[in-house]
Amino acid sequence: MKLPKLLIQFGLFCLSLVLVVSCNTGNNSPSTEGREPVVLGYSNWAGWWPWAIAQEEGLFEKNGANVRLQWFDGYLASMEALAAGQLDANCQTLNDTVSFVGDAVNGEVVVLVNDNSAGNDKIIAAEEIQSIPELEGKEVAVEAGVVDDFLLTLALEEEGMSRSDVDIVDLETGAAAAAFAAGKVDAVGAFPPFWLTALKREGSHELISSAAFPGAIPDLLVTSQKLIDERPDQVQALVNTWFDVLAFMADNPERSDEIMAQRADVTTEDLQLFKEGTQMFTLEDNLEAFSDGDNMTHMPYAAQEMADFMVSVDFIPEKPDLSTLFDDSFVKTYAEQQ
Repeated sequence: MKLPKLLIQFGLFCLSLVLVVSCNTGNNSPSTEGREPVVLGYSNWAGWWPWAIAQEEGLFEKNGANVRLQWFDGYLASMEALAAGQLDANCQTLNDTVSFVGDAVNGEVVVLVNDNSAGNDKIIAAEEIQSIPELEGKEVAVEAGVVDDFLLTLALEEEGMSRSDVDIVDLETGAAAAAFAAGKVDAVGAFPPFWLTALKREGSHELISSAAFPGAIPDLLVTSQKLIDERPDQVQALVNTWFDVLAFMADNPERSDEIMAQRADVTTEDLQLFKEGTQMFTLEDNLEAFSDGDNMTHMPYAAQEMADFMVSVDFIPEKPDLSTLFDDSFVKTYAEQQ
């Protein structure tokens, strides 16, 4: 009877070895099984809708990015979530990142430029207001302290005016556009798709747009410093995915438009209007934007200018430390792989 017992024990031993090997093989897989997904926030902007393509077409998985996209109806809420450590990454502009970087619990680092606003941020006014100076004393609805408030301030400063010359009505951008369309305010600052709502007001028109200030509104992928420290492979996977998205858009324009229009809740015809005011950034554009220079097309320079500007108009109490704001290593690594 001893022989069968030995055989049984040997069999159990072999089975346990198989199980151990199987488990270890699973843990060492290049897949991201068992790891928490990177939570990437994005909101309503033509340069950020393409992230939906990555999700719909499996481009995150193709690049080894374990990502959960989190959509925000309100842009401000997405920035607050990243600053509070509730997101690992978020899509936001440079000026808004400068505003939040000083208080972000896990740090904020720019790792990629998605696009530049080239006309898609607009100040829209009622029919009787024909110039920026005519905004004096008027009610202007903007999402206070964020991108189109910044655009409004740039436009006022160019005319020798300041925010104190107008009556700021602080509303989330969608609500601001709706209030303007309903005739409740005299002007509005808005980005897509909300300026389309604003222009439904009879006689309304564009006073000025971001096209007047090249380089002033870069739209970015910003990650936490914590994510870079703990999971740099996932940051690289995100950057690689983005360039895969751009290639997919070039090869599959109709399918790309279909996905983006659905995400933005607009028609594919309206989508074409929004694409015109958005300059998508290539790899070469990115490398230039991260480099040092003496004008607004170079982000290190632009960030310093924006910080000085925002302190001067009391958007932020003091200039934050910007020494660790940019990390171009992921874009450069992608470039070396081409």
